[in-house]
Amino acid sequence: QVQLVESGGGLVQAGGSLRLSCAASGRTFSSYTMGWFRQAPGKEREFVAGIGRIGVTIYYADSVKGRFTISRDNAKNTVYLQMNSLQPEDTAVYVCAAGRPGRALGSRLYDYDYWGQGTQVTVSS
Repeated sequence: QVQLVESGGGLVQAGGSLRLSCAASGRTFSSYTMGWFRQAPGKEREFVAGIGRIGVTIYYADSVKGRFTISRDNAKNTVYLQMNSLQPEDTAVYVCAAGRPGRALGSRLYDYDYWGQGTQVTVSS
């Protein structure tokens, strides 16, 4: 099992940037696929980005392509989400997720087995 703790959220003006981090417990971080999701008030949780075990395979939601970058550092048990050109519609709680060993990288909720508590990102206009 893995525990996930997000950090890096905050309040930023439109056009600004934030970098989220997700630190994972355990010694087998490199065996997990990792993803970022977000949930705005009154909306369903939606996929943002996912990254494979060695960082070669990467998926993005269309809404963030060209603005967000997901990466991972297996030596530090950490996955990152660099968010640039933020817009008010990016306001949400951002949640880190891990898919257990053996899972293929995916963009659906059920592709992931472990979830963090989330970090709030608020973009003002």
